[in-house]
Amino acid sequence: MAKRDYYEVLGVAKSASQEEIKKAYRKLAIKFHPDKNPGDPTAEDKFKEGAEAYEILSNPEKRRRYDQYGHQGVGGNAGYGGGGMNMDDIFSQFGDIFGGGGGFDSFFGGGGGRGGRRTKKGTNLRVKLKLNLRELANGVEKKIKVKRHMIADGVTFKTCSTCQGQGQIKKVVNTMLGQMVSASTCPSCEGSGQIVDKRPPNANANGLVVKEEIIPINIPAGVSEGMQLSLSSKGNEVPGGIPGDLLILIEEIEDDELVRDGNNVVYDLYLSFIDVALGASLEVPTIDGKVKIKIEPGTQSGKILRLKGKGIKELNGYGKGDQLIHINVWTPKEVSKEEREKLESLRDSENFKPNPGQSEKSIFDKVKEFF
Repeated sequence: MAKRDYYEVLGVAKSASQEEIKKAYRKLAIKFHPDKNPGDPTAEDKFKEGAEAYEILSNPEKRRRYDQYGHQGVGGNAGYGGGGMNMDDIFSQFGDIFGGGGGFDSFFGGGGGRGGRRTKKGTNLRVKLKLNLRELANGVEKKIKVKRHMIADGVTFKTCSTCQGQGQIKKVVNTMLGQMVSASTCPSCEGSGQIVDKRPPNANANGLVVKEEIIPINIPAGVSEGMQLSLSSKGNEVPGGIPGDLLILIEEIEDDELVRDGNNVVYDLYLSFIDVALGASLEVPTIDGKVKIKIEPGTQSGKILRLKGKGIKELNGYGKGDQLIHINVWTPKEVSKEEREKLESLRDSENFKPNPGQSEKSIFDKVKEFF
């Protein structure tokens, strides 16, 4: 079944502000929360669908990629419904949506009605990864060295006596509408339901130690500057919960010869007047190595040659950009006496006088054609 448009899911326009998106998701989450619709699989599906839409549209970078490439730009069909996140991951968003402080838990009686304790998640780690143009274009496997908080070997845990393993403290409050249950995170175990029983000397009070780990990652072809990749469960660990994620921010190393323009690659080729007048055969660099090209006699400065399919692969797609070669005629800044005499002898030749005809395009026509 094809995914619905995320804006349609939340019922907002594509021009909606972040505040409007947040407000729409809050309304949808309350309406379709599983605890308000017990035994209704349709409501739970809509709840997950709304969480997926909000996760993309609330992130400026993901929203930009979605607006440009659709679902393929943000991971294709992988989402909450496709196993990308579970209900615990979805509930972890509610601190932002419902103002934190147990507001969402209190509204529904704590813990989402799922046995009381909600799974904790460790903090995320963020690293920057610098890649050259060819690595961005073709994809590459890299190994990243990170320092993570991990549960120490030999540490043991026991059930928190304050919350009896529930991770929450519940209080019954009498109001004019009757009794209501208020829930808050247990201060002793910080919501995990467990506390450290025994720990080795090198571990901290939570039973954690800092370990260095080398993590292999596969960078897909077509990523670009500013994109953020995520490796699930490779962040900091937390007692009684699941590890955070490792977030990799992509940075592009400037290439000495090639310039990226979207999925196209641009190369400035400088030629002598003799090469463009008589024609030439030469090699130019591409992201896949050098290739031979032929310069036709009479090629004009400013002409753009196109190498089809020699650009960058579309992320999560099948197409590839092109390589554009911009022809520039190099004019020598100084000439010898002998060279000057030869050039002067050609000054009055009718063949060497500029005579742009209808076939020669102006710079405005070239720009228009390019775009």
